Amino acid sequence: MRWALVKVCLAVTAMVVVAFAVPLGLVVKEMARDRAFSNAEREAAAVAPALSITTDRDKLERVVASAGADRGMAVHIPATGGSPAVDIGRQRAAGRDIATVRKLGRASTTEVDGGSTLLQPVALSSGAIAVVEVYVPESEVTHGLSTAWAVLAGVGLALIVGSVAVADRLGVRMVQPAQRLVEGAHELGEGKLGARVPEEGPTELRLAAVAFNSMADQVVQLLANERELAADLSHRLRTPLTVLRLNAASLGDGAAAEQTRAAVAQLEREVDTIIRTAREAKPQTAAVGPGAGCDAAEVVRERMGFWSALAEDEGRKWRVAGADRPVRIPVARADLAAALDALLGNVFRHTAEGTAFAVDVHNAEDAVIVLVSDAGQGIRDPEAAMARGRGSGAAGSTGLGLDIVRRLAESTGGDVRIGSSVLGGTEVRIWIQLDGGKPERKGHRGAVRRRRSRRQPGETGRSGTGEPPEEMVSTFNRSRSLP
Repeated sequence: MRWALVKVCLAVTAMVVVAFAVPLGLVVKEMARDRAFSNAEREAAAVAPALSITTDRDKLERVVASAGADRGMAVHIPATGGSPAVDIGRQRAAGRDIATVRKLGRASTTEVDGGSTLLQPVALSSGAIAVVEVYVPESEVTHGLSTAWAVLAGVGLALIVGSVAVADRLGVRMVQPAQRLVEGAHELGEGKLGARVPEEGPTELRLAAVAFNSMADQVVQLLANERELAADLSHRLRTPLTVLRLNAASLGDGAAAEQTRAAVAQLEREVDTIIRTAREAKPQTAAVGPGAGCDAAEVVRERMGFWSALAEDEGRKWRVAGADRPVRIPVARADLAAALDALLGNVFRHTAEGTAFAVDVHNAEDAVIVLVSDAGQGIRDPEAAMARGRGSGAAGSTGLGLDIVRRLAESTGGDVRIGSSVLGGTEVRIWIQLDGGKPERKGHRGAVRRRRSRRQPGETGRSGTGEPPEEMVSTFNRSRSLP
């Protein structure tokens, strides 16, 4: 494409130069000829006054010598009244040409050896017609013509070279963005998802680069969505895997029991591998529209009904508060259930058997807070735990559980924070905004205090063993400060 532009520009410029240079060269040649004959006419006109006064040979020779005899001037006076004809200077023109000019009475030019002659008729006082002959050599006619033509040729050549250079630069400006677009398409086709094209060059190529980059971003997003969907679905498998692992642990000894435990362990490892190989970037959980959502209290009761059976098997004390009345939130039921399963699964997975845990639901005017607390060893680096894919540092953690919770909260304009629980372990606070706005930090503690003020002293929730132990009752009735 670049050389095609250069060739086109070269052809067009060459035609323009020829179209203007050839006529201009001919005009310059004609101007040089006119200049030479104009000078000859001036020399002939200088002799005319003397001829009109006298025909004396001596006087006329002096006049001719002073007027330009070095140029080959000659004067031809016809014979009149008994006076003989007078010829001064060298005659170059033919006699018939001189006779014709004398007869017609107007100037004429004629070709001679080595140049041309100007024949200028002049009227004498006697009424006869004398002819002044001025020789114009060929060198005078072409004087400066070669230089003018050389200048014209140089200018034309410079125009052609300049046009080729400009066409080459324009070609580079057009070809390079197109080449980068082609290279970017090849890289994207080879699986290099980070391939992008600079948005530069002509307008059309810039628009093409913008469209390509947008398409590449969309491809990356679609692939990320596919992989993260696989990661999330795989992560949800960890809940039934936890049940299988606990049930397998209670099978006792024996070859079949060992094989079952080994199979469950292998399945857990495979699920973890699927999760870790999924792409880290993940689309945000979409918030549902007004009037949709679910009852957070009902979902909490349902999921705790599932996890309570496992808690009884491991001797864990558990507690639910604030789930005794409907609490509507703008979150899909399946998403809230997945978030609760992720947090409770972490409790069972990363704390020792017998570790107590609790779930509190606090309903404020503009937000709902869900607290999941445990009495485990806590999380040493909460920021690392919230970073997707890094996990909390515990063995076997993929770091996706907390990210599922974070996306759920952020889809409503809320957030998630990790802090220390009054039970001595970890407390995960899920702030779900009801109006879709940004959460107000200073309102968090007030909402919790308002919820606690409505709690009766005897309202301690359910327990896997009927009533919670006295240390849990006193702990949950104390005033807590949120992180």
